[in-house]
Amino acid sequence: MSAPHSMPFSPSLGRELPPVVVGIPARMGSVRLPGKPLAEIEGVPLVGQVWRRGCEGAALLGGQAEVLVAADAPEICAAVEALGGRAMLADGDFASGTDRIAAALEEMDEEGWYEIVVNLQGDMPDFPPEGLARVAAALMAGEGADMSTLAAPLAAEMRGDENAVKVLCGEWEQGCARALDFRRTMPSAGAACFHHVGVYAWRREALARFVALPPSAREVGERLEQLRALENGFTIAVGWLDAAPIGVDTPADLEAARERFRARKGRRA
Repeated sequence: MSAPHSMPFSPSLGRELPPVVVGIPARMGSVRLPGKPLAEIEGVPLVGQVWRRGCEGAALLGGQAEVLVAADAPEICAAVEALGGRAMLADGDFASGTDRIAAALEEMDEEGWYEIVVNLQGDMPDFPPEGLARVAAALMAGEGADMSTLAAPLAAEMRGDENAVKVLCGEWEQGCARALDFRRTMPSAGAACFHHVGVYAWRREALARFVALPPSAREVGERLEQLRALENGFTIAVGWLDAAPIGVDTPADLEAARERFRARKGRRA
C-alpha cells in the first residue's frame, strides 16, 4: 500500500483540544545503556533533550498543554528541574512507561483536569515536535478512538530488525488509520505494515482503564505495552510521520545522537 498523505495540522490545533499533559517516562535501569536519562548530549542530559522536544511539541497543542517527566530516581528529577522543567518521582515496579506516567499524573492531578495524556518516550532526543500534534490529531480524528499512536515508512533494512516494531493498519482515510496489530517480526501477508513510532495519546478515562489491567501475555512476550490495550478491545487510531525518529537504546545509538546534534550545531554556526 502506498504511504498515506500526512495529516494536516497547524499551531492552532490546541484551541480544539481539552487540556493536555505530555508525559515522559524515564528510568535509570536500562539494560543496554545504564543511566541512560543522564547521558549527556551537547551538555544536556538525554532526558533534558527529550523534555525540550516535549515543550516544543506542547507549544503546538495550545496554552493548556504541560510537560511532565515521570522518573524512577531523584537524580532524573533534579536534572529536569535544573532546566526549569517539572518532574515527579514514580519509582515503583511498573510494567510500562505508560503505567509510570499514569502514577505520576495521579499525584500531580488528582482532580483529573488533564483530559488527554501524551506519552513521549524518554529515549527520543530529536523527536520532531510536530509529531505530538499529529498523534493528538489522530486521537481526535479517530472515530471512537481510546488512544492513538504514529506510523512511518518502514525502510527495507528494518524489515528483519526485531528492534523496529511494526504496526499493521487498516485503510487510511485523511491521514488516519486504525491499528490492527503490533509485532516485531514481519507478517507474511495481510494488512499494510509500517514502522511503529512508540508515542501515544490517551483519553484520560481510557488510560485509567489500561493501567488497571494486568500485562497481557503478548505484551510480556513481545515487550510491547500497546498490545495490552489492543488485546483488551481498545481502539487505537494511527497518525502519520514522514520519517521514524531514532531512539537511543545502546552506546552506539547515543554516539549517533551526539553526532546528529553536533552536525546540526555546526550547520547553525
